[in-house]
Amino acid sequence: MEGIEAGLFFREHNYSQQPLVSVIIPTYNAGAHIADLLSSLKDQTIPHELIIIDSSSTDMMIRKTVERYGAKMLVVDKGRFNHGKTRNVAFRQAKGEIVVFLTQDVLPLDRYCIENLIKPLNDPTIVASYARQLPYEDAPSPEKFARLFNYPDEPMVKGLQDLSELGIKTFFFSNVCSAIKMKEFKELGEFPENILMFEDMVFAAKAILQGHKIAYTPEAKVFHSHNFSLKQQFRRYLEAGISLHNNDWLLRYATGNSEGARFLKGEVLYLAKKGQFHWIPYIFAESFAKYTGYWLGLHYDSLPGWIGKNVFSDDNA
Repeated sequence: MEGIEAGLFFREHNYSQQPLVSVIIPTYNAGAHIADLLSSLKDQTIPHELIIIDSSSTDMMIRKTVERYGAKMLVVDKGRFNHGKTRNVAFRQAKGEIVVFLTQDVLPLDRYCIENLIKPLNDPTIVASYARQLPYEDAPSPEKFARLFNYPDEPMVKGLQDLSELGIKTFFFSNVCSAIKMKEFKELGEFPENILMFEDMVFAAKAILQGHKIAYTPEAKVFHSHNFSLKQQFRRYLEAGISLHNNDWLLRYATGNSEGARFLKGEVLYLAKKGQFHWIPYIFAESFAKYTGYWLGLHYDSLPGWIGKNVFSDDNA
């Protein structure tokens, strides 16, 4: 979609032409991968402004790379990084009617990623959309299953009507690759700034509870996966538990542990079908690390002092 075709798309969708989209990417020592991402964004069918907000990287190549691709660069102090606040700082510099949030470690599958991502936002009831995440080729098998489980190939529009069936999963939303209408993002108070993680989920919950809808758009695809150690998984779920503890109003929508059991059962079957039985002991250890971290996070302010000192110290990050 280029030139005249792009202009027709904008008018058909009631958007002004300049600029339609602002793309925001928080970075820190992004390495060579950021060049691949910016190159992919340059080829997207939808024109956009590009804003990089960097947490004082020690790798000086980031500035040269950003300049080469004509992006605007903001710099914040590393010690003041916050998933919500840092994105909000960049958002306040954006000019688009739609803001696309990406992380530095994603790679769009094709040049239609942003085009597909923003399509659902033509519906006035939908304020945000998020993309399908595909695992990188070198991702370990458990991580590949996690992407398949959490990001299926069927689209979904989630709203208040889904709370009785989906519970807290109604609010699942990922700003690894997401698009949000600027006007509604402002009205909803932007991302929360006093939270370790789940800033995207909290935003989605506020939007849905106020009658808006969130779209999952699998036609928009990005590669994104991790290779976390058990220690890293523990820490990640510890922070997840703390985040939910500090936003415990979300927990009233939780429906028990059935989702975790369904995930583990599906993962065992997935690995068995692939004949990768050597991973099965690992995924049980991983599940234990996740659950333990999550439980400790949920109860962190009621734990004995010596436990808190050891579990929450930076050495365990």
